[in-house]
Amino acid sequence: MSGTGSPGLVAHGHGLSVVVVAASWHATVMDGLVAGALRALEAAEAEHVTVVRVPGSVELTVAALAAARGGADVVVALGVVIRGGTPHFDYVCQSVTHGLTEVGLRTGVPVGFGVLTCDDEAQALDRAGLPGSHEDKGAEAAAAAVATAAALRQLAAPPASASRQPA
Repeated sequence: MSGTGSPGLVAHGHGLSVVVVAASWHATVMDGLVAGALRALEAAEAEHVTVVRVPGSVELTVAALAAARGGADVVVALGVVIRGGTPHFDYVCQSVTHGLTEVGLRTGVPVGFGVLTCDDEAQALDRAGLPGSHEDKGAEAAAAAVATAAALRQLAAPPASASRQPA
């Protein structure tokens, strides 16, 4: 199972503005992912959480970019793409993965990647954080994004040690 070796992140989101952008396809799976993300954000004590729904996973990228440019400290992107009988699956998965990565790199805002790319609906349900699911990818994506925001804040803070002296 892909959840093996998960770091079990614990991060504090106190004061963070978080936008969860979620696709609308596969409502049962999506409702589970959103609920998991909201549970993780509550546990992290994130104070300002907004959920925005978009039609599908491809639309996550532009919504994530708007959220990051609009002042969000953290973006959590949630979607599900289930393989069909055409190459469409591959194009969507590649586009969304590349697009969300670009949002984070261009804006410096952490983007939690909670887009399930599954062969069938059973795999998606098993990762959706629903009763009986083995994984909660919505919660994992939210926790990872908050932990990354904390790490970025730590990197931006001046070192606690004395200032460097020229050699």
